[in-house]
Amino acid sequence: MRSTGRWSIWVDTGGTFTDCVARDPSGEIHRAKVLSNGSIRGRLVRRLTPTRLELELPWALPDDFLAGWGIQALTADTATVAIARSEGAAGVVELSGPLDLAERADVELTSGEEAAVVAARLVTGTPHGDELPPLELRLATTRGTNALLERRGAATALFVTRGFADLLEIGNQQRPELFALQIVKPRPFYRRVVEVDERLAADGSVLRPLDLEALGPVADDLLTAGIRVAAVSLLHSYRQPEHERRLARFLVERGFEHVSMSADLAPLIRYLPRAETAVVDAFLAPVVGGYVEQVRSSLGAQDLKMMTSAGGLVSAERFRSKDSLLSGPAGGVVGAVGAGRRSAVERVIAFDMGGTSTDVSRFDGEFDYRFDTRVGDAHLMAPALAIETVAAGGGSICDFDGVQLRVGPESAGARPGPACYGAGGPLTVTDVNLLLGRLRPDRFEIPIDPTAAERRATAVLERVRAAGEPDLAPEALLAGFLQIANERMAEAVRRISVREGYDPAEYAIVAFGGAGAQHACALAELLGIDRVVVPRDAGLLSAQGLGHAVVERFRERQVLAPLNEVEERLAGWLEELGREARRAVGREGVPESAVEVRLRRVHLRLSGQDATLAIDFGSGASLRRDFDRAYREVYGYRPEARTIEVESLRVVASSSRPELEAAPVTHPGPVPSAAPAAEARAFVGGSWIEVPIFDRDALTPGVRIAGPCLISERHSATLVETDWQMTVDDAGALVLRPGASDV
Repeated sequence: MRSTGRWSIWVDTGGTFTDCVARDPSGEIHRAKVLSNGSIRGRLVRRLTPTRLELELPWALPDDFLAGWGIQALTADTATVAIARSEGAAGVVELSGPLDLAERADVELTSGEEAAVVAARLVTGTPHGDELPPLELRLATTRGTNALLERRGAATALFVTRGFADLLEIGNQQRPELFALQIVKPRPFYRRVVEVDERLAADGSVLRPLDLEALGPVADDLLTAGIRVAAVSLLHSYRQPEHERRLARFLVERGFEHVSMSADLAPLIRYLPRAETAVVDAFLAPVVGGYVEQVRSSLGAQDLKMMTSAGGLVSAERFRSKDSLLSGPAGGVVGAVGAGRRSAVERVIAFDMGGTSTDVSRFDGEFDYRFDTRVGDAHLMAPALAIETVAAGGGSICDFDGVQLRVGPESAGARPGPACYGAGGPLTVTDVNLLLGRLRPDRFEIPIDPTAAERRATAVLERVRAAGEPDLAPEALLAGFLQIANERMAEAVRRISVREGYDPAEYAIVAFGGAGAQHACALAELLGIDRVVVPRDAGLLSAQGLGHAVVERFRERQVLAPLNEVEERLAGWLEELGREARRAVGREGVPESAVEVRLRRVHLRLSGQDATLAIDFGSGASLRRDFDRAYREVYGYRPEARTIEVESLRVVASSSRPELEAAPVTHPGPVPSAAPAAEARAFVGGSWIEVPIFDRDALTPGVRIAGPCLISERHSATLVETDWQMTVDDAGALVLRPGASDV
């Protein structure tokens, strides 16, 4: 890519780690991985004086980079002491006062800034308190997702048309578990509900005028109770939003800090999901908005763009919390598609196993979008990539509940993290892989304590043995945890492939995230997949995906009419939506010549149905033909004499996608050889064996290695299982295939 005279920094903030890839003005690539709480961990080497310490740190930092940071013992309950000065090359810090530390103690250093800003300072070498160099920061975050799942949003009031106070409580009457005898309904995300005297007809005409005067005392009571955020969703407002807009202005003037309007967020029929979308957006607005503002305040007048759930970029001031819930995973999908293309793979199962969860998605020439999204207990009408998430990541807690082994859904997070991080954390999938010899302690960027993981594993083993398995071997317990995690991840892949009518065996897995390549072979075997691609910098691919993302806007229109009545008008409507979407992209500073309409879809259904099928726009005849074919693929038959109805139209406009490197060609000449850097004892294929360990940086295109073996790199590790082979392609990716060795 051409240099722009400023830094381009791409950051993906997950639940456990924050990944960063950056390109400096000369075009050189820099990388960093930090804990998502913004801390750096190190180890005391020796105490030079009571206030002068020599530390072992994962980076070579410039002088005084750590000045102004705080330092404390990782495990002991000690006060935080400020760092006055630091000597980067020597790893020496001068403290403002003494700090009680044991010999070789692990320490945690914090600056008070968000992890994305810490990562930007690391790659640019900018000390705390100094202004960052000119840059563009692209940021994906799970901040909104975590706040939603943990219900850490704002106290919210919901304003609805009178008579619909129970709308979200009643819901759609679907039972979450069909045969459950006791149904536990999730709590609503709003604190209070207010019925508004107003009513629109189905065509948007006014049946009952909006009475704002009656709402004054109610609004004041809410503010007195500490509720300063509101969601407004009025019946039929998608036809005529004036009542919602007037009510929103009234609430802001009264003192509310944020108001989300359903007609702005989801201007479509279906009152229930439109109201749910407004509530979620309001509930998360202070959390997501506050996070973005903290990052912006540290950047100053720099260019900050956020990744949306749909895989596109938006300026920070236009970023809405409803579009943030799959922000982090979306970057991974974009990165996986680019990695697949560089390795001549067009049909991709993206497998992103990070610290907190695993995200999987399917790509077959075009991104697969969903416009109804469910995240945790929340239901939203918002565009998002079709991503399935399962709570099985490297930090997922492995435990025994007295009856069965469990992996997740709880995660150890960034603090305390897995047991081996030395901060008192529980046994996790990362600990299991470490204890089975599948990870190298010296390749982590934080101090690792294998004995802490052993203690946690022993405690779980003793409980299992006491419950009736007295002869259970430690490695059998650990392997059982991995099998559970693998099965849960395989089921997530089946949900986005088999359940949708696609055979996963016809795809290749692109494995990434810090833990993805450790489990990729086992996952492929469960799914019948015969090709796994592990791209370069697999542990940072979600951040790399931000570099390939585009500025993107969606526009949609409700139709609700038979196809034969409106087919002559579809082209004009889609053209109008395309112009609106192009203008929205242009408002982000993208030149008109660089904007393209890349998707025009008509959502069709049979009369009397609720669910739709998305069909790429063509002539009326091709729409019917394509709809019939899609209907048969999904449902297995096509009812006769049923009218086809146009439910809605959707258009996507975006900036031009950056060109990717050419797909690799077969490596000519003799097969290069590779020598292992070390050997390690690992539990692979049901037994303990000595496996060779290769340094990925030393592997050149064309190299072939038969499993079992480990391939180690800075931010991840790849396990090549028994009866699998690995080849390095010309894109530098590791391509894993099952089969007897011919190497």
